[in-house]
Amino acid sequence: MLKTRTVIVLLSLSAGMLYAGSKKSTLPAYVLNARTVLVLIDPEAQTSMTSPLANKKAQDDVEKAFMKWGRLRPVLDGSTADLIVTVRKGSDHPVQPTIGGLPTNDRPVIVQQSDNRTRVGAQPPTSSPQNPGPGMEVAPREDIFAVYQGNVASPLERTAAWRCARKDALSSPSVPAVDEFRKTIEEAEKQQNKKP
Repeated sequence: MLKTRTVIVLLSLSAGMLYAGSKKSTLPAYVLNARTVLVLIDPEAQTSMTSPLANKKAQDDVEKAFMKWGRLRPVLDGSTADLIVTVRKGSDHPVQPTIGGLPTNDRPVIVQQSDNRTRVGAQPPTSSPQNPGPGMEVAPREDIFAVYQGNVASPLERTAAWRCARKDALSSPSVPAVDEFRKTIEEAEKQQNKKP
């Protein structure tokens, strides 16, 4: 009986090692080959009355983290972006008062500094003006960072290639979501390089 259990345990361990060695990359090739990224505030997010600039700050912090990393260059035009990343700050309140109808991704002029790099640009309006007004929103508790394929029709209607949803994932200055994304890409590349 003891020998049988020992054999079963050894077979399970060797099968687990075999599976771990043949683990496939969880990222599609277009993510690994990407060089440019457009960072947007989640279009479904409304502007919080208690923290009206939270999503814009998260957008700015994520762009700076990408600049610091250096692999993905932030761009302002979706037609030149290999990837599109959406960000949304979480809320301590499950239901929060908001201001609806405000343009979330219109930034006429951008000036960003990160370490020894400066980025200056202009972005064309992405939405038509609406009538702002008070509203309510059921907000996620976690910060959300989602990666979509760029250079395709209706990219945000497709399934995200990678997603991070956790508390303080978009907090500066470290921006843990970008760091986790970087580690995921590096791990996928290591797995890819191991293939014969």
